[in-house]
Amino acid sequence: MIPAKRLCLSAILFLAAAMPAYAHVGIGTTSSFTAGFMHPLSGLDHMTVMIAVGLWAALKGGKAIWAWPAAFVGVMLAGAGLGMAHVPVPFVEPGILASVVALGLLVALAVDLPVAAGVAIIGLFALFHGHAHGTEVPEDAGGLEYMAGFAAATVLLHATGIAAGLRLGMRFRGLARVAGAACAAIGVGLAFGVV
Repeated sequence: MIPAKRLCLSAILFLAAAMPAYAHVGIGTTSSFTAGFMHPLSGLDHMTVMIAVGLWAALKGGKAIWAWPAAFVGVMLAGAGLGMAHVPVPFVEPGILASVVALGLLVALAVDLPVAAGVAIIGLFALFHGHAHGTEVPEDAGGLEYMAGFAAATVLLHATGIAAGLRLGMRFRGLARVAGAACAAIGVGLAFGVV
């Protein structure tokens, strides 16, 4: 079995070598609730990260079940505001790809961090996802309906991860960890353009 530190280091090196996906900017209609709601459901990077946040929160339990998803949604909306205001955030696309791998690994390895540390990690990744959403909103659109839509879809995906994690419970905890490993593998595949 590969030690956790070596696995994490390998994932970071893979991501550092990967080219950005440029998968978000300028894609689709971005001025309605429906468009916003559908966006997180339209790509593997969004779905896997948001479900992984829910799974990781369920594995941790306690306050993490509400704090980690709430942190993601709140910081994602703040990031969207920055994107709409054209405030640059460096490394958005690599950060999104890193989020898929890192959150997948956190679930796969069932990493038990303090709730505050999880909020910080999740918040950083949410900033990248939100900024990507915000830069998609055209100049002539207010974007509030779009933001409400992607926030609602994000909550739904987090809830799906939480429900799955709680349903699997302690007896089937390994299945949640397998899902985390699949998330990390998807992230590596996205980084290298094979997914």
